[in-house]
Order: sequence, then structure tokens, then C-alpha cells
Amino acid sequence: MTKQNPKTVKHSGTHKTGSASRLAKQSKKKPKWEIPFLRKNAIIAAIGLGVIIIGYLLMSTGITNEPAVPNGKWNNPMAVSVAPILLVIGYCIIIPFALIKYYGKKGESEIPAEEKPKQ
Repeated sequence: MTKQNPKTVKHSGTHKTGSASRLAKQSKKKPKWEIPFLRKNAIIAAIGLGVIIIGYLLMSTGITNEPAVPNGKWNNPMAVSVAPILLVIGYCIIIPFALIKYYGKKGESEIPAEEKPKQ
């Protein structure tokens, strides 16, 4: 007669262990997606919007009954030179920077807080 070791007996049941059930619960959770648009980004976007508004206000100062004097010069050089520069800076530099720049910790957006290993 041979003795069977109880450790080598295979079990074909559907009983889940504690760690397997935890893995099943974690896999059922939907990933939480957060927009990385933080308060600093909103402040920079507001500054860009302010620069754009100032550019349009300066540009509107050139609208007069006679914007150019007879000798070929403009009444308001701010409307012709500074206003377009402000608009380009606002639209092409400040607003895209506010949308692209991420001020969070590196790796924070990749791993949610619940799944980070505790040290």
C-alpha cells in the first residue's frame, strides 16, 4: 500500500482563495480618469485670456473716422503693432502652454492612488 501525501492531492473545486477574490474585485473597478487641468493651469489660461482681451481692446482703438492721416502715418501705432503681437502671444504661446503643461507629480497620472504600493 502506498501512502498519499495530502499536499499532493489536486483539488478541482471552484473555491476562490482570499487573494483571488480581491483580485477579482479590483479588476471589476473602472479606471478613474482625471483631467490633469489643475489650478495653476487655469491661472495661466486666465492670464492668456487677459492678454488676448487687451490685444483686442488695443486693436479697437485704431477704429476712428480717420485712422490714417494724409501723410501716411497711423493715428494709433498701438493698434497696428502691439495689438497683433499680444494676440499672437496669447493664442500661440500662453493658451497652449496652459493646456499642455502638467504640474502634478511625475507618475501620479499613471498610477491611481489606490494602486500605489505602500512603503
